[in-house]
Amino acid sequence: MNLNNKQKQHLKSLAHPLKPVVMLGNNGLTEGVLAEIEQALEHHELIKVKIAAEERETRTLIADAIVRETGAANVQAIGGVLILYRPGKDHKITLPR
Repeated sequence: MNLNNKQKQHLKSLAHPLKPVVMLGNNGLTEGVLAEIEQALEHHELIKVKIAAEERETRTLIADAIVRETGAANVQAIGGVLILYRPGKDHKITLPR
């Protein structure tokens, strides 16, 4: 899923007040964590995921794996926080063109 800059800016503004819904701990990316992310995306469409990895490269690899496995769009990744968007069946969020 590709988002243009205007859509990303809109999603970032919507995500700003949100708290992380899913937090990855020392065990890293497990099947249970992926299932939780899937469920949160279905329910909310726009979520924040907190990745507790020390190194930037590790966080990037985990973020890429999450995006690949869930089919969601990576809106933004700052530090250990990843913002994901995936439209649901009833489209709660309307994106600008």
